Amino acid sequence: MRLEGCSALVTGASAGIGREFARQLAGRADAIVLVARRRDRLDDLRRQLIQLDPNLKVHVRAADLSKTGQVAELCEWLEHEKIAIDLLINNAGLGDSGNFAASEPSRVEEMILVNVFSLTLLARRLLPSMIARRRGAILNVSSSASFLPMAQLAVYAATKAYVTSFSEALRSELRGTGVVVSALCPGPVHTEFTLVARRESGRETQTGPEFLHVAVEDVAGAGLAIIERDKALVIPGLAMKAGMTLVRMSPLWLLRLATRFRKNAR
Repeated sequence: MRLEGCSALVTGASAGIGREFARQLAGRADAIVLVARRRDRLDDLRRQLIQLDPNLKVHVRAADLSKTGQVAELCEWLEHEKIAIDLLINNAGLGDSGNFAASEPSRVEEMILVNVFSLTLLARRLLPSMIARRRGAILNVSSSASFLPMAQLAVYAATKAYVTSFSEALRSELRGTGVVVSALCPGPVHTEFTLVARRESGRETQTGPEFLHVAVEDVAGAGLAIIERDKALVIPGLAMKAGMTLVRMSPLWLLRLATRFRKNAR
């Protein structure tokens, strides 16, 4: 799918990778719908995007995707405004760092609703019109955590495993329809994620050595590139890609052993 002239919706657009997606679409997209909880940040981003491309139509919609009613309201608003989305970037996501047994049940629920439910519902609501037009793309932002059972990030990694699996299955279903589905699986990126995932009583989340980190600009660029090239999945960064290739080839017993050694080393 060519991104020129597309009408895109980006969730989690107020910061990090989502914000960078919007910036890289300026000058290419015809219209962008920015969705996140923080309206002030969205308004600020809207001003920046219009400065980059005065002809760009930018819509701002404040919504909490952990609230199922607000997800439905967003879809109904798109229909009412007759905004036909042909590029859905499901970027919004939440993490929670620490032992599952000590997690806040409300936080677990919120994480599943944002990472799984809202992503799935938005795809379901927007997909039929893409199929009817024989043009469209869905980019689901997953994580390299989706390839691993990760202690201290158990629910987050499990939700991202769903995102990766869902993306692969949907891509298979849609072959020949003109609609592309891809999964972006970054490793560590310097964003607000670790700050938000950290518990008040917990220690700082370890994101790995610096050489594994990939710049947010490169992550967003890799995501848009796989949509244009009709690729199923990408892991940005050479080091991370090599590491995750080994992980995906390794038997589960070996991954369990590595997890045990890592825990004992703390």
